[in-house]
Amino acid sequence: MTDVVVIGAGQAGLSASYFLRRRNVDHVVLDANDAPGGAWLHRWPSLRMRTVHGIHELPGMPFEQPAPDEPANVAIPSYFARYEQLFDLPVIRPVNVTQVVNDGSLLKVETSDGVWTTRGLINATGTWRRPFWPYYPGQETFRGRQLHTADYQGPEEFAGKRVVVVGGGASATQQLMELAPFASETRWVTRHEPVWREGPFTEDYGRWVVGMVDERVRKGLIPRSVVSVTGLALNDQTRAAIASGVLDRKPMFERITPSGVEWASGEHFDADVILWATGFRHDLEHLAPLHLRSAGGGIQVDGTRVVSDPRIHLVGYGPSASTIGANRAGRSAVRELVRYLDGAELAAAR
Repeated sequence: MTDVVVIGAGQAGLSASYFLRRRNVDHVVLDANDAPGGAWLHRWPSLRMRTVHGIHELPGMPFEQPAPDEPANVAIPSYFARYEQLFDLPVIRPVNVTQVVNDGSLLKVETSDGVWTTRGLINATGTWRRPFWPYYPGQETFRGRQLHTADYQGPEEFAGKRVVVVGGGASATQQLMELAPFASETRWVTRHEPVWREGPFTEDYGRWVVGMVDERVRKGLIPRSVVSVTGLALNDQTRAAIASGVLDRKPMFERITPSGVEWASGEHFDADVILWATGFRHDLEHLAPLHLRSAGGGIQVDGTRVVSDPRIHLVGYGPSASTIGANRAGRSAVRELVRYLDGAELAAAR
């Protein structure tokens, strides 16, 4: 048995482990990856540090900015690996958590590498393993290639292809701008008109964004994506892409045909590839036996604490799903969980 199990060794999980170590809390970090790096291990190889948006350093160790052309899936995992080693964090990998179940006053964490029994749980599994694929009529008839942004490896594979990019987030615009010079023709489609944001991401604006997301999770609703609140960054690169017609947004098509996509107006675009840059969902299936979801479809969370079960904290969920938010969430979750476990121990001793 251990006092706390942390699931996931990305930014939020490592932050939580750091603060647990500082408080001398017996814990283990179970990570499904083969190596350090979290979701950054799986980012597309052509994603360079110059285009990565705001990596916030982990607590206690500066992040020395790599060369602008260094691949993000090398630079950031390297930083995570050094961090784990410096603070001697108890990460075990690769371990896949299959489910978490109640075991009286304890929680039983069942995995591919055995069972851990714990008094508290910090879940930091993120979203990368749950890419979201929407369905449109005729999708199964398409003769070309369909892939998700999680499968994107770089622009060269789209050389000479007619490509439809679906999605209104940062990954969609980044990948579209990258592949457009290689493709013979592109179309960018989104469900909603994109909102472009100019100016710096100030502390006041950041608090407003966090507040908007936090309001939903406190009600037990499914968290909104960050870009749905912040909008897309308007910078020199995106301005040039708008001016050139690459970022010329079209409304969502109505159906998919064997040879492409078709709008309600009857307009048709012949396509070789549909790239679904349609985001991810939170990886929480292993918590299903605990019945944490509310009627609103999400898990009701106060800060990081699950309202229906104070033994469980979610970091990297809702307002803590950013690199800055993940660090704060790790610290907050540890402080509150330790306080709860100490109180429960005292109550049991009486």
